[in-house]
Amino acid sequence: MNFWDVHSWGFIVAMCIFPRLTLLFSSVVSGGVLWWLGWLIAPRLLVAILATSAYWETNPVLVSVTWLWALIGEGLEKGTVANARD
Repeated sequence: MNFWDVHSWGFIVAMCIFPRLTLLFSSVVSGGVLWWLGWLIAPRLLVAILATSAYWETNPVLVSVTWLWALIGEGLEKGTVANARD
């Protein structure tokens, strides 16, 4: 399955700005305990995992960018929160 057959640029922008809302209203794969933990704790990582499982064979570059975005974004977010507490 190709990502561009199912989604558009608007979906990518929404995932970058509002990952939890976009996952909540667009995901077909929802409801499992791990899905909900990912949604609560690290939504960017959940997006990267879902992208890898669904689109790795047809869009490896897009999936690689998703992983970079997830790891950098989660690291920055957690670091900012930790620094704000100090």
